[in-house]
Amino acid sequence: MTAVDGPAVVDGGQRAGARVPGGAAEPEAGSPQSAETGSPQSAESSGAADGPASPARSRAGRDLPAAIAVGLMLGAIILAPLFTVRAAFVGVISVAVATGTAEVIRAVRLTGVRVPALPLVAGALAMPPVAYAGGSTGLLLTLAATVGAGLLVRLAGPRAGLVRDVGALAFVAGYVGFPAGFAALLTEPSDGSWRVVAFLGTVVASDVGGYAAGVLSGGRHKMAPSVSPGKSWEGFTGSVIGCVIVASVLVAWPLDGHVWQGALLGLATACTATVGDLGESLLKRDIGIKDMGNLLPGHGGIMDRLDSLLCTAPVAWLLLGAFLA
Repeated sequence: MTAVDGPAVVDGGQRAGARVPGGAAEPEAGSPQSAETGSPQSAESSGAADGPASPARSRAGRDLPAAIAVGLMLGAIILAPLFTVRAAFVGVISVAVATGTAEVIRAVRLTGVRVPALPLVAGALAMPPVAYAGGSTGLLLTLAATVGAGLLVRLAGPRAGLVRDVGALAFVAGYVGFPAGFAALLTEPSDGSWRVVAFLGTVVASDVGGYAAGVLSGGRHKMAPSVSPGKSWEGFTGSVIGCVIVASVLVAWPLDGHVWQGALLGLATACTATVGDLGESLLKRDIGIKDMGNLLPGHGGIMDRLDSLLCTAPVAWLLLGAFLA
C-alpha cells in the first residue's frame, strides 16, 4: 500500500476508526470496540459479545477453525527445515520478518511518519542469516548498518519531522529484524533445533494457555483494558501454567536440562510473550488499526503472530545459553 498524508485505509478495511487527538480511535458504526483479534491470547473472551456466537467462530470472536489450520501450516513450514536444513529455517525467519517489517512500516506511515521501506526491509531480511553466519556481533553490525542506511535515505527527503522519522526507523529496525536474529542464534549449538522447539513451543503454550483460561473463566479481571480489552489476569495465569509445563518438559527431556530451568524459562516466556502482545496492541491502538495485516486467516498479519515471539527470542537465547552451556 502506498502511504499518503491524511486519512488512509489499511488493506482489507483494517482501519478501525478515525484518528483523534491523543491517539485514540473512534470505532466506526457497527465495528467492534476491541482492536484485538489477532492472536489466541489477545482474543480472550470478556463475555461482552452481543448475541450467540456463530458455530464457525469461537466465543472470543475469532474464526477458530481457520486459525488452527493456519497455525498447523505455519508449524509445518517452520519445523520441516529446522530438522533438515537449518539454513532453510533461517531463510523462513528472514522472509517472515521482512514481511512483518513491511506491515509495520505501512501501519506507521498511516500517522504521517516518513519511514524508508527499502533499507528497513532489506535489513530485516539480512539480520537472521547474518546472525546465523556471524553470531551476535554480526547481528549488531547489521542492525547499525540498517539504521545508518535508513538515515541516509531519509536525509535525502524533507527536513520537516526528521528527528521523529529517524526515531521511527530505528524503532522498526530494532522491533522486528533485530530480535529475530536471536531465533537464528538459537540454532548455533548442536542441539540448536531443540532449543528452537523449546522457544517456540513455550510461546505457543502461552497463547493457548491464555486463550483457554480466558475463555473458560470469562476473563473478568482485565489486565490492561485501555490497551487490550480482551487481556485478563485469568488468561495470564493460564499462560504461566502452560509455559511452565511445556518448558519444563522440553528443557528436561530433549535438552537434558533441569526441570527448574524449564520452569524459569516458562515464567520468563509468559511475561515476555504478554509484554510483546500488549506492546503490539498499544501500537495498533495508537495508530487506530485492528490488525497489522490480513495475510493469515484467523490471525491477522504476520506481525500479529510474531509479536510474542520477537519479544521472547532474546530472553530464550540468553537463558538457554546459560542453562545448557
